[in-house]
Amino acid sequence: MAATAIRDIVSDPSLLPVLNTAAETRDLCHKLLSLLDPSIAPDQLSESPHTVQKHLFALLAQLRGQNRDAIFRVRDTKQRTAEARQEIDRLHLQLQNLYYEQRHLTGEIAACQSYDHKYRSLPLIPVEEFLELHPEHRESDEHELMVARINHEHAEREKLEQARQELLKRKQALITENNKRKEDLASLDQDLEKFIDAAKPIQKLFEKEY
Repeated sequence: MAATAIRDIVSDPSLLPVLNTAAETRDLCHKLLSLLDPSIAPDQLSESPHTVQKHLFALLAQLRGQNRDAIFRVRDTKQRTAEARQEIDRLHLQLQNLYYEQRHLTGEIAACQSYDHKYRSLPLIPVEEFLELHPEHRESDEHELMVARINHEHAEREKLEQARQELLKRKQALITENNKRKEDLASLDQDLEKFIDAAKPIQKLFEKEY
């Protein structure tokens, strides 16, 4: 019954010959002990104790060899198990790193999606109005359409800036011309005052005669 229990526990096929040899050796030991019983006469023995002993020594030698092979297989199994465990640990660590990286990237994506971009506050023209001006973008996706609208706004602002610069130049030219006219009028006023001052003696002369 004990042997049956051991065979139920040990399932490795390479260890079954060891169990068989051990069982055979145990049975032979019992047989040898029965042959060495002093109450049994030598002529009543079915087999010589010396023969059984030689057979027992051979089984013991075989059992030691099988035991040694089993120990080597156990060591090899432990080594392969340790290597497999190291590989599992390495893969687990790699998986953890990927998980942390995924979580980091997920956080970055969420931050980018919730970021209040300045382009969202740009006073862009409505989409329908833009598409009427540029129908070639009707099949564009949301990103391409936004880029096109921003580029359109940029081009329009450049045009307005150019027009503003032209108006500033005209304004400066008008200011310069106006200042020149003011200077001319001031000079004319001075000449007129000089003329009036120079004409006062003549005016007094006419007043005496008339």
